[in-house]
This record gives sequence, C-alpha cells and structure tokens, in this order.
Amino acid sequence: MFDDAPETQPCAVCDRPARERVHRGCRERIDANLRELPKLYRQLGPALVPGRRGGDGRSATRTAPLPCNETALDLLGRGGIEGVVGGWARDLCEREEWDVPQFGTIVATVDWACGILGLNLAMICDEHPAIREMADELRQTVGQARRIITGEKPPRRVGVSCGCGHTLRVTLDTAGVRCPACSAQYGHSEALRLPLAERRAA
Repeated sequence: MFDDAPETQPCAVCDRPARERVHRGCRERIDANLRELPKLYRQLGPALVPGRRGGDGRSATRTAPLPCNETALDLLGRGGIEGVVGGWARDLCEREEWDVPQFGTIVATVDWACGILGLNLAMICDEHPAIREMADELRQTVGQARRIITGEKPPRRVGVSCGCGHTLRVTLDTAGVRCPACSAQYGHSEALRLPLAERRAA
C-alpha cells in the first residue's frame, strides 16, 4: 500500500510541521501584517503628541521633554515602517530585476511596498531565503505601532533554556526561535515548553 500523504517539513517561519515551505497560518499572518501596516502608519500621526499619563504632568528631570512621542516619530520617519517594508520591497525588486519606483512621500512608499510584497507573497514564501526574518520584522513593527496607538505595554520576555544551556528570550506570541549558540530550532509550542532559565544573582 502506498502512502499518498505529502511529506512535511519544518515551516520556514515557525518551524512547525508544514506541507509547504511556509504554512498557511504564517502566510496569512504575514499578509495581515502587510495589509495593516499602511493603516497603522496613518494612525501614528495623532500618537505623535504624547498624552498625559497620571500625575500632574510634571517631569522629574530638569530638561524639557521632547514635544512629541519619540517612538512614534521613529516609526513615521524614513527608516521606520518605510525602512522595514521598503527594504524588503526593494530586495524583492532587485532579486526579480524589476525597476524600483521613486516616491515623493513616505506614505506612498509604505503603500507601494506593502502592496508589492502582498501581491508577491506566495512567491516570497516559496523562494525567499530570509522569509523568517521578514516575517519577524513585520510582526515586530506591527506590534510596536499597535502599542504606541493603543498605549499597550510590550509583551513580557521570559528566559528559557535551550538544550545546550544558552538562554533564549521568548514571549507568549513567539512564533519560533533559533538558538544562536547551537542552531537548534524551536516552534511556538516547543519554545514555550522549554524549562525556565535560572536567574543569576546580580
């Protein structure tokens, strides 16, 4: 009797078993992040003006604070959201030998980059050697922008021990992690099952 079931391999993004190079769940998350980033970019404008958060609004330092939210400014400027998606879009165009258009505004670059990456996502997932890095950068950028807009705190990172003894930093939403010391790869559930790293005395 022949086994017609397709072979599985680790997903190139999260290391969970997949029949494709990047399984559908990871591909859908990348696509959702690409569709959300242009909207988040536009929502960051009002977040530039920092709101008062408790107290009487006075600063404990003697220097005047910046009159805007520095993190929001970083994401809105060249090299922020535009740097992440624009860099990946330019990389795609160079690999495919396509012309890279020039835009006069950052928002136009963000729209174009997210659009071209989304239109070519199937090819990128099937062929790009750095798809994990792209997925991670998009996820981190979306998370950072959302936290600025909503005021939510970043996810707490917890130290877990790799089999080789190296400490890895993971969150509850970690898609997967690779140990830089021994190159062991852990998917989401495997990473969360690793033993907690011992805390070292200060």
